[in-house]
Amino acid sequence: MRQEPFGQAGRQGQAPRRRGAGLGGLRWLVLLGFLVYGGCYYFSNRTQDPYTGETVLIDGSIGPEEERAMGLQAYQEILSQEPPLPKSDRTSQQIAAIAQRLIDKVPEVTAELAAEHGMAAPEHWRQFEWDVNVIPSDQANAFCLPGGKMAVYTGLIPVAQTQDAMAVVMGHEIAHALLRHGAQRMSQQKLAQIGQMAGAASGMDPQQQQMVMAAMGYGYLLPYARTHETQADEVGLMLAAAACYDPNEAIGLWQRMSGASGGQAPPEFASTHPNPGTRIQTLQSLMPKALAYREKFCR
Repeated sequence: MRQEPFGQAGRQGQAPRRRGAGLGGLRWLVLLGFLVYGGCYYFSNRTQDPYTGETVLIDGSIGPEEERAMGLQAYQEILSQEPPLPKSDRTSQQIAAIAQRLIDKVPEVTAELAAEHGMAAPEHWRQFEWDVNVIPSDQANAFCLPGGKMAVYTGLIPVAQTQDAMAVVMGHEIAHALLRHGAQRMSQQKLAQIGQMAGAASGMDPQQQQMVMAAMGYGYLLPYARTHETQADEVGLMLAAAACYDPNEAIGLWQRMSGASGGQAPPEFASTHPNPGTRIQTLQSLMPKALAYREKFCR
């Protein structure tokens, strides 16, 4: 038998190879791949919003047609579960009249806001098939889905108190659809999913992943949602003012909304909405602009 020149002593002098070292390197490569993909997704899907002039994230594969289809499906499901008042009902007719006045001002307000940012007016809203229903419920709420499908819950009526305040709320909801906030949220969620997959690929345990996602929520997702609310407040206020409603009613409205919540709202950093105090301050700062819109477009 052949003798090894250095025998076993030579082998003992070699550094032992660690198990899992190759796997760890592979995980870092996978993590890097996800991070590069996330970065490419973010930078390749940014676009400038004509209503605000801000750069926003909208997945290029989510077109207005797809948004409208999803909005219609959601609308039909909601109405099947929460049957609305008849269109002939007096309350339904009053709400429909407010909605129509706001809708009639969409072309002018859209063009004016886009011009303020040196951009061409967007056209996606021209394909909206507007519809509004009133749903009997204690909820003080309203919504407008992509494609122009709207609903007002009867619980909002005693809080709004006036047609002007109701127009402010409905203008806010219409603004969400005009601003394509639904597509922005879907794009944002996709980016968050990429981050979650990156965390899993890096070998983080579930608790670590949860901590990272919580940090992402407080640092990115929730502020993003609050920005949407602030944007909708501004565009909605301009719509209401242009439609000859009194924008000053927005202040009392949000004071009453705050009272209706019983002070149970979470702190702003943990909420998708600005707190009422912040919201009222923002609306007050927008009042000169809203009054100028009323002067220019109310006729």
